[in-house]
Amino acid sequence: MNKRITAIMVITTLAFSGLAAHASCVVPRSTGRHDMPLILKSGPRAPFGGHNAAENIIGTWDVVYTTDPSSSPAGEALIQWHSDGTEWENINLPVLDGNICLGSWKAVDRSHVSRNHVGWLYDGTGTLIGYFDETETDEVAPDGNSYTGVNTTTVNLYPIPPATAPTVMVTTGTATATRISP
Repeated sequence: MNKRITAIMVITTLAFSGLAAHASCVVPRSTGRHDMPLILKSGPRAPFGGHNAAENIIGTWDVVYTTDPSSSPAGEALIQWHSDGTEWENINLPVLDGNICLGSWKAVDRSHVSRNHVGWLYDGTGTLIGYFDETETDEVAPDGNSYTGVNTTTVNLYPIPPATAPTVMVTTGTATATRISP
């Protein structure tokens, strides 16, 4: 019995030994760069087939953000919009700074959706330093394969003593998205 328990413990230890340091969707290779574009399969896409933005937004998207006034890329994200009015995002920012966010969305009219998107902010060591709230209105293409939008992000950084008030910063920008085909 003891040999069996020991064997199970050894197998479990070997199976999970690298998990904490290497948790990822793919083989982790940190190059220190976070500005490499995502390369998706190209080619013609079939129309999504929805009749309005609320139907066409549902799915997985590759989104490139820019920040005004520079209009230079501020990040690239994978976003999933769900039929229950929720959405989830994984952006190409350092994990320790916070790169997972979620939110809610609703249809505005036949071609637009609006979302409220929130996330925690951390410093490079993983210490919580605040949160952000992004509002965005997007126009979904009639074929459901792309969308563009404008956003406003409010960053709230917790006060560092002796300060007692949070630091609040507001930025505006754009989003340009391409559907990732199933």
